[in-house]
Amino acid sequence: MPDQGDVRQVRASNPGDSQVRVYAVQPREGAAPDEIVDGFLEAMTSDDAGFATARKYLTKEAALTWRPEERITVLATAPDRKQPDRPDDRDARELTYPISGRQIATVDARHAYQPISPADFLRSIHLVQVDVEDGQGNGKEWRIDRLPPGLVLSESDFQRNYRSINKYYFASGEDWVVADPVYVRNRQDPVTRMDPVAQTVKALLEGPTNWLKQVVDSRFPTGTALKEGVTTLAPDDQSTLKVPLNDKAAHVGRKQCRRMAAQLLFTLADLQSVRIEQVELQRSNGSQLCVGSKAQAEEFAPVRESGRAENAFFVDGRGTLMMLPTGGKEVGSPSATLGPFGKGLAPLQSVAVSRDESRAAGVSQDGRRLSVSSIISDHEPRAPKVTSTAARPQDRLSAPSWDGRGDLWVADRNPLRPRLLMVPDGEGTAVPVRTPWLESGTRVEALRVSADGVRVALLLHEQGRTTLQIGRIERQTGPSGRPVVSVVEPQRAAPRLESVSAVSWAGPSRLVVVGTEAGGVEQVRYILTDGSTSATSVLPGLNEVKEVAAPHDDRAPVVANSQSDGIVRLAPGANWQPMIKAGSSPVYPG
Repeated sequence: MPDQGDVRQVRASNPGDSQVRVYAVQPREGAAPDEIVDGFLEAMTSDDAGFATARKYLTKEAALTWRPEERITVLATAPDRKQPDRPDDRDARELTYPISGRQIATVDARHAYQPISPADFLRSIHLVQVDVEDGQGNGKEWRIDRLPPGLVLSESDFQRNYRSINKYYFASGEDWVVADPVYVRNRQDPVTRMDPVAQTVKALLEGPTNWLKQVVDSRFPTGTALKEGVTTLAPDDQSTLKVPLNDKAAHVGRKQCRRMAAQLLFTLADLQSVRIEQVELQRSNGSQLCVGSKAQAEEFAPVRESGRAENAFFVDGRGTLMMLPTGGKEVGSPSATLGPFGKGLAPLQSVAVSRDESRAAGVSQDGRRLSVSSIISDHEPRAPKVTSTAARPQDRLSAPSWDGRGDLWVADRNPLRPRLLMVPDGEGTAVPVRTPWLESGTRVEALRVSADGVRVALLLHEQGRTTLQIGRIERQTGPSGRPVVSVVEPQRAAPRLESVSAVSWAGPSRLVVVGTEAGGVEQVRYILTDGSTSATSVLPGLNEVKEVAAPHDDRAPVVANSQSDGIVRLAPGANWQPMIKAGSSPVYPG
């Protein structure tokens, strides 16, 4: 406890609690202007149907035009109401109350979370006196006639009222799904009156978020929606969810319908409050379109479930590629892989293992050469796929990464020629990746490509700091038949971290990130690809983390390389456990 210093008032919201519910209270007769503003700000955090009580604080015209679903402004703490511009004028007929805070994100009408570097939020709420029928005739009451668009919520209120879910769409031209994270209400949505399951289905049918829609497709026909009037969806006692659709989907074929069902099943899997084993899609007249099960949907997963935990790999002190079982309670014994990398014929600095664990891509110890080799059969070393000419080792090749298509990615950090490269299928000639946003003085320090091959996590180094950004991968075929690959519209995924030192994918839309906040200490934490976090996302502390690797699901532990402790693992519900003292470049397939 502090034993000196002044006592200061701090305005902050309590941590979000999903079991807490706020019930809006309508304005009392003769309420002062301060009460009107405070009551309205509080009513915005409630689950009141249609925000009916919140609208009672508004004039009739403002109540008709206010659209709370238009957007959500997320502040670090509850909005701070200042005193009005003329607080001492008793004859004032209108007042303007400034409200302020530190904005950290917005949520748009498509439910997409968009983080920003914390910035000042300055808006105002304007009040006027209006005639209100009070049973005794007409009386004058203060009401709000101008206000910020949408909802303005503190981060804790936002986390209490909303949950993150992944919608799923098919990668363009491919037959596997891509996660698209959005936020829906935890309980009944005040505007649509839909329960969480119906909200989730509605969000899926509305289509992908604006950032992702260029590289994914929905198998639902354009205009498909829930049957009119459907606001509640619940599985039956056989864990089957029946989803009635409008007439836009009435004539889809069996093959297309199976993929529609797969999109629904992947999307609904994030709703832990309900257990859904299969879905039945119905026409508006109640007839059946098709039935799809979770087992059938697995065919369209970017990473197939194998029934076992993934193996981890690392490079030992001699530059040899080693495999390390991670599934048991005890740490397994590492074993060298087959091929040149496992025999030490081509000593490595960093490595990436293909998703099927049949090949590995390794960067030589001097950082100059990227080579590909089988790790399930022996053969002689092959010619490198990429070579860097940078003078300094730290300016040469980054650690490589495989995507779910089997393509291999690497960054050449040469300050004279910084570039991003992709090797088709890990066997062809390296293709330069177009990065029109990569400015002079900025370089890709490290990268990790998602299993679906649609997104890439980039550590960008600029002006002495390294930030995490998520880029969208767009692919075309050039005139000569060679692929034309671009990474476009990179978005900051961890704006509150001043610097990021390591990153790994940890599922369809989640990352494990090592970084530091301004004035803070190093943290290892989970971050969603949309940049949102939760209070439970911070992992146990670990010192001097240089590299981190996470599995695609939670059955295997997170693995990291600590400068002081070597290679360590973090099993669910446990603390960090040492595995290998001398080693580097811990990776899971990918």
